[in-house]
Amino acid sequence: MSDTRRRVKVYTLNEDRQWDDRGTGHVSSTYVERLREICLLVRAESDGSLLLESKISPNTAYQKQQDTLIVWSEAENYDLALSFQEKAGCDEIWEKICQVQGKDPAVEITQDPIDESEEERVDELPETSHLVELPPCELARLEEIADLVTSVLSSPIRREKLALALMSEGYIKKLLQLFRTCEDLEDLEGLHHLYEIVRGVLFLNKAALFEVMFSDDCIMDVVGCLEYDPALVQPKRHREFLTKTAKFKEVVPITDSELRQKIHQTYRVQYIQDIILPTPSVFEENFLSTLTSFIFFNKVEIVSMLQENEKLLTEVFAQLTDEATEDNKRRELVNFFKEFCAFSQTLQPQNRDAFFKTLANLGILPALEIVMAMDDLQVRAAATDILSYLVEFSPSMVREFVMQEPQQADDDVLLINVVIKQMICDSDPELGGAVQLMGLLRTLIDPENMLAPTNVRLQETHTVNFCAAFIQGLGDMDQTFYPNIFRVNTDTL
Repeated sequence: MSDTRRRVKVYTLNEDRQWDDRGTGHVSSTYVERLREICLLVRAESDGSLLLESKISPNTAYQKQQDTLIVWSEAENYDLALSFQEKAGCDEIWEKICQVQGKDPAVEITQDPIDESEEERVDELPETSHLVELPPCELARLEEIADLVTSVLSSPIRREKLALALMSEGYIKKLLQLFRTCEDLEDLEGLHHLYEIVRGVLFLNKAALFEVMFSDDCIMDVVGCLEYDPALVQPKRHREFLTKTAKFKEVVPITDSELRQKIHQTYRVQYIQDIILPTPSVFEENFLSTLTSFIFFNKVEIVSMLQENEKLLTEVFAQLTDEATEDNKRRELVNFFKEFCAFSQTLQPQNRDAFFKTLANLGILPALEIVMAMDDLQVRAAATDILSYLVEFSPSMVREFVMQEPQQADDDVLLINVVIKQMICDSDPELGGAVQLMGLLRTLIDPENMLAPTNVRLQETHTVNFCAAFIQGLGDMDQTFYPNIFRVNTDTL
């Protein structure tokens, strides 16, 4: 078995329904004598420490998603996920889980998620042992289909059965064909039913259905169905926005078709979640947890694919720092890096460390000097956001650059001077940009977040040198800034 085959990232779902990265390691299915159970064990690749020890319980509902994900709940409000580097490794562990539970590995969920109230009634529901019977996919039956989809949402068992039925009969694509027919006929009643159907199918919360609905040949029809909310006087024009207004610009040519497709898909699915779907009620808030996971893991994959494309990043930096680059082009480049840095927050700590070191080696800080000095407010704002990511990740890296730059630069255009100038010249009446930059400077001059070298005198020297570089750049800055900027640990200083 190759080292990468069972290499996984461990994630847990936090109270905000966001996935937290718990580390990377290698997974195995092992009998643990102490627990007298077969368990999933994940040991960290860095030091061999135990990241996860989870019993394969006969009653736990494990879900396999997107070929490389296994997701399950161990207790109320405690969800876990293993993200595999290779599909083959995911398949092996999935087969072991199914073997322990006595299930067919062909299934995508090993158990019906039955709560106690459902379990008491399970024997009274004849449909629990069969797929939900779907009406024929015809225009005349749309109301019946909508009623069926809506009626199953309160029952975990029936949601699962309906999802299986939709997958087994290729029903989704048939419904989307009816959508095109309804639009051609201007059948508003049918379009309203299709809105309820598609919204209900999304609330089934099944990754296998998302894979179909968000594929290239289906996603725009899904968006189209969601335009016809019966509560609206006029349908929204989301497809027009996605196809005509929200143009995807390649700042440099992306030759990897898989990467391009993944970027398109993630943007559109995020748009569906954030813009199209109404804010879920308390009853509905857990119905879209898998959709959130779908977007999250897509972003992880995008960042990883971009990070591995050294040729693309090198070309982007070359154009960003080239004086001949047009302002519009540079604006696109800096916005690209802003989104790139935002997506990087989904990476595990060691991968995020490698990501920012790559940017530093390519010259992100000298590049920021150029773009932060531009007249374009949007560019300066994006550059400030990028600097915020860098300071948050490694204030010491930014601090070292600021101290070394005066000795290496041939002119007076220094990053610290550019930052201070932007604070002084902030045109926002509420000084939003100035306050953001002031916070970054306070972080940089605060000794409490400086690395503590073994030589205390060296630490003092680092502190004094940076403060000297900072004060040298203050120049004519309005003195009203001083009290807030220096509100740090003055005793340590």
